[in-house]
Amino acid sequence: MATTVRRTSCNLCEAICGVLVTVEDGHVTDIRGDESDPLSRGHICPKAVALRDLQDDPDRLSTPVRRTADGWEDVSWEAAYELIVDRLTGIQREHGRNSVGVYLGNPNVHSLGALTHMPAMVRQLRTRNRFSATSIDQLPQMLASYLLYGHQLMVAVPDIDRTSYLLMLGANPLASNGSMMTAPGFGRRLKDVRKRGGRVVVIDPRRTETAAVADEHHFVRPGTDAAFLLALLHQVIEDGHARPAAYVDGLAAVEAAVEPWTPERAAAITGIGADVIRRIAGEFATADRAACYGRVGVSTQQFGAICQWAIQVLNIITGNLDRPGGTMFPRPAVNALLGLGRGHVGVWKSRVRGLPEFGGELPVSVMAEEILTPGDGQIRAMVTVAGNPVLSTPNGRKLDEAFGALDFMVAVDPYINETTRHADVILPPAPPLERDHYDVIFHQLAVRNTSRWNDAVLPKPAEARHDWEIFRDLGLAFVRRTPWSRRKVEVMARLRLSPRRIVDLGLRIGPYRLSLRQLRKSPGGIDLGPLQPALPEALHHKTKRIDLAQRMILDNLPRLEALATGSDDELLLIGRRHLRSNNSWMHNSARLVKGKPRHQLLMNPDDLVKRDLTDGQLVTVTSAAGSVDVEVASSNDMMPGVVSLPHGFGHNRAATRLTVANQVAGASANDITDADFTDPVAGTAAVNGVPVTVTAG
Repeated sequence: MATTVRRTSCNLCEAICGVLVTVEDGHVTDIRGDESDPLSRGHICPKAVALRDLQDDPDRLSTPVRRTADGWEDVSWEAAYELIVDRLTGIQREHGRNSVGVYLGNPNVHSLGALTHMPAMVRQLRTRNRFSATSIDQLPQMLASYLLYGHQLMVAVPDIDRTSYLLMLGANPLASNGSMMTAPGFGRRLKDVRKRGGRVVVIDPRRTETAAVADEHHFVRPGTDAAFLLALLHQVIEDGHARPAAYVDGLAAVEAAVEPWTPERAAAITGIGADVIRRIAGEFATADRAACYGRVGVSTQQFGAICQWAIQVLNIITGNLDRPGGTMFPRPAVNALLGLGRGHVGVWKSRVRGLPEFGGELPVSVMAEEILTPGDGQIRAMVTVAGNPVLSTPNGRKLDEAFGALDFMVAVDPYINETTRHADVILPPAPPLERDHYDVIFHQLAVRNTSRWNDAVLPKPAEARHDWEIFRDLGLAFVRRTPWSRRKVEVMARLRLSPRRIVDLGLRIGPYRLSLRQLRKSPGGIDLGPLQPALPEALHHKTKRIDLAQRMILDNLPRLEALATGSDDELLLIGRRHLRSNNSWMHNSARLVKGKPRHQLLMNPDDLVKRDLTDGQLVTVTSAAGSVDVEVASSNDMMPGVVSLPHGFGHNRAATRLTVANQVAGASANDITDADFTDPVAGTAAVNGVPVTVTAG
């Protein structure tokens, strides 16, 4: 029996943990953490072991299929490409180029081949109706980065390994492993903060796994985090602790804007005491090294853009930006910022509701209406790549209806799921263990500078295709139908470059002048050291200055006047994450879904009593968008007046091929989130803080 141990990384979440994979006679028999990895240092979570399930899943497609009157049938790659190009180009000839829409799911950023080749293919469609998971949860953070630092992906991450005061809002990195912050082994890193005498403070409507081990946790009424953050800014400035760097402008305008937001005013709205707000502001401003970090909970609400701007401003005016132990900018070996545009906002707007694009994408909250609303520019065909928006985007039922109304749909996905069941053609890429990997994006967000290349663990069967090969061949098929030009030749040459060649070029022109050959000699990865100060030279503004007074944000602060104290009968819905899950795409792994059910609606015991409900009862949760039936679970971890339902569930729908997932109980939270309930600045749907009622089912 031939046994080998191969080094690779788990690319199922942002932690990018290094793993050791044991292969016996072509089959994976063991997966464990790689202690030689300089970033993860041996840490893995249960998701890494599930790489075996993805590899061996009998539900996973390996060759293309197309829909027929008698069901799905196999089709050759060449025939599938020809059908797709014929139908999409035909629809665009008849209805205009914006009649084709594109949705890109979260797994795309976890795949090297998708990152290197998918954008070039999508550009051949020349459509403005582009959407992605970005506008579900992280767009406000990227918008703040674009406005303040000049690039949408120039994201300041907490230097957690050196900080002494970590303030987190709407983030649960013990469950997410860090999000927009690549920090594998976050629990160990959190313990290290406390061991060196540091302090961890969590603001969240639920006592999360992270809040439970923090030094301090405070409940906050969902959707009011902006008031808390503005009060912190008010207090820091009033106490004379504002000390921004010399390259920072706009402090006076910020001071005027936050002047009305006293701790007392914020306390009445948020539920956090004025004395607590003053104390946290003082502790943060006077700590020798402090970092404020906010994630999904503060992004996915109606004031998400204001929240993310305020978090950055707090770090900046207290002198903690670009400071060891504060928030800093990674210096990756392959600079992803060079391959991505700086970004832009509002260059065009959605046809129906007029919400702004960001970075060339419209907010996913408008996707259903752009399909269902007749008129010039109506979406009549869709291309979805590695996404399941029926379960993962707001008002999923309406989107389900919209996909069913399309003239044509193609999906690049290994599964027939709740979204791809509507497709006319499905192109399945090879699974993670059969492809080479380099983390282009997550090294850009890492709390330590490292670099690692991993060859495929297993060989790809001859009939299968890597995702980059799918995008290459589709892209070339589209390009061949365009007139000859120098641009056409350049695009064809670009599509024919392999991911290996692209990464090698990126390494060679990168800041460390590495090469792919060097990385392959160190399959466990190369340690490039802790984060280093980089400002103002690294700013992408031509002025090399930061302007805090962003009119796009300041002009929207009056919207906060609508915030009021909650009523006794109010219930606001929030989501939650679990370590064994990642959105909707890991529920077909038996080893990840086993154990105690985690689909229930969590509710404070007092709220149950008020409504004559009991623990474990079937209840109906109703919002402006609809209703779902789900079991309720009593939990003292919930703030009174707040209920929590995880998203990504709701798999028991017809015509899917998800044997394990379809046996998992639970309703889709996005059947009761409202695509019309948005942040007008970023255009993102507010899926946290949704008003609901809960009654006996």
